Amino acid sequence: MYRHIRDLREDFDLRQREVAEHLKCSQRSYSDYENGRTRIPTDVLIELSRFYGTSVDYLLDLTEEREPYPEREEEAESPLQATGDQACNVAEQQGS
Repeated sequence: MYRHIRDLREDFDLRQREVAEHLKCSQRSYSDYENGRTRIPTDVLIELSRFYGTSVDYLLDLTEEREPYPEREEEAESPLQATGDQACNVAEQQGS
């Protein structure tokens, strides 16, 4: 069960149906997310964190810090993307 997700909804005086409508899913699907019966997709976690103004870590009960992380000013290249690009370049060079 994701205690913080339920607590935030209750703090905002919202019903599961209202949050589900915002997420464009059924009330049952949202209830399954909140109660831990179904894994919450990443895009839903991101939308919930924006909706409540908190971090995904807080939603997943990984921290008690409710404040969201600061926004990035620029989109930096992720280390995974850089590694993937390098691997593609090496593969292309070896193939030619």
